[in-house]
Amino acid sequence: MLIGIRREDKNHWERRVPLTPADLAELQRQGLEFRVQPSANRIFSDIAYQDVGVKLAEDLGACDLVMAVKEIPKHLLQRDKLYMYFSHVIKGQRYNMPMLQQLLDLGCSLIDYERIVGEDGKRLLFFSIHAGYAGAIDTLWTLGHRLAARGIPTPLAEIKRTFEYSTFEGAKAHLKVVGEQLNPERHALTIGVAGYGNVAAGVAEVLECLPIEWVAPRDLVAGKPATMPIRVVEFREEHMARRKDGSDFDLQDYYDHPELYEARFEEYLPHLDVLLNTIYWEPRYPRLVTRAWIAANRDPKLQVIGDISCDYEGAIEITLHATMPDKPSFTFNPETGAVVEDVIGPSPAVMAVDNLPCELSRESSQHFGKVLRDLVPALAKCDWSASFDKLDLPAELKGAVIVHRGELTPDYRYLEEFLKD
Repeated sequence: MLIGIRREDKNHWERRVPLTPADLAELQRQGLEFRVQPSANRIFSDIAYQDVGVKLAEDLGACDLVMAVKEIPKHLLQRDKLYMYFSHVIKGQRYNMPMLQQLLDLGCSLIDYERIVGEDGKRLLFFSIHAGYAGAIDTLWTLGHRLAARGIPTPLAEIKRTFEYSTFEGAKAHLKVVGEQLNPERHALTIGVAGYGNVAAGVAEVLECLPIEWVAPRDLVAGKPATMPIRVVEFREEHMARRKDGSDFDLQDYYDHPELYEARFEEYLPHLDVLLNTIYWEPRYPRLVTRAWIAANRDPKLQVIGDISCDYEGAIEITLHATMPDKPSFTFNPETGAVVEDVIGPSPAVMAVDNLPCELSRESSQHFGKVLRDLVPALAKCDWSASFDKLDLPAELKGAVIVHRGELTPDYRYLEEFLKD
C-alpha cells in the first residue's frame, strides 16, 4: 500500500500533520511507503520529510490511502480512494453532508479518527488535551486584555496568545512568571471549569502554572474565604442539572433521560470571573449560559467565557461563530443579538477559537502521531477490496470505518436521514 499525506489547507492557521517525519521514518523501517504533498505552511518542512527518505508528490492519485487532519473538500475526493481524517459527520453536521455524499457517490472508503476507540469506549486518537492547553491560554489572554481595557491593572495582561509562544513549555514558564506577580488582595479571581475529560486536563495543566487552589462548588456558593489569588472550581454533570422532581441526581439516569432534568448552573454563574467550557453538548441537555441569563445580567461578575468546545449556540448559547487565533474573542450584545469583535462589551467576552490545537501544531502533531503510527501497519495489511464484514482489521479500526466502497457501514446507516435533508 502506498500512503499519501495531504497538505492541510482549511486556513493558514492549520499547520498540523497526522504523522511527523519521525513517525514516517519508523514506519518505513517496517516496509511501508509514503508520499507527502508539498506544503510551505506545514509545521514540519518538506525537507524534514525528505531527510528521512520520503518522496514529495503534488499528485497523490497513485496513493491507496490518503491521510489528512481536517476534512478534504469534496471536489478533491477521488474515485475508489481510501481516506482517513476527521470528517465531522457523525452528528449529521449539515455542512459536511455534501462531502459525505460525494464519498458515497465515488465509491470511496472513510476512516474517521474520532471513532477510533478502545474497549472502554474512550478515544485513542485526539488533539483534545492540546485544545485545553491553547484554550486556557487564550482565555487568560482575553481576561488580561479585558481587565486592562476596563482600567483594572493586572499582570495577566502580560500573557500572550498561544501561537505567540514558540513552545508550550515556554508558555508555561511565562505563566509561572506572571503568577508570581499575583496576590489575593489585588488579583483575586474565581475560575470555573465545566467538565473533567482530556480537554479539562489540558486546562488544569495550564492553570496549575498560576497560584491557584481548587475548591468545591458548594464551598464557592457558601462564600468560603480564598487563600490563594485564584480559586478554581470543577463542575460536573450534577452541578449542571437537577431532577425536576427533586430526587437525587443519578448520572446514568441523566444520560438516559435528560428530559427529567432541568438546568441549575445559573446558581454558580454569579460567583465566577471566568468560565472554561470543555463539555460535549447535545440539544437534549441543558445549557450552561443562556441568552436569557446574559440579557438579565448586565455587567456581571463573569468577565470571560472560554468556550473551548465551541458548539454554535450550544452549551454557551451566545457562541454564534468561531474566532481565529489572532482575534480569539468577541462580545455579544443582548439587545441587538449581534457580536462585536472586541473584549469589551455589555456581556462577558467569549473566546471561541474552534481549531485550538493548531496553535500548538508541533506538540499536538507529535502527540497524535505517536498513537496513529502504531495503527497504520494494520491498515496497510488489510485487503480493502473485501466486503465490510470480511475486513481484517482490529476492532478499534473497524469501528471507525464510516464508509466502505461507497456504502455507509452498519453502525453509521443512521446518517442516511441526514443525507436526505
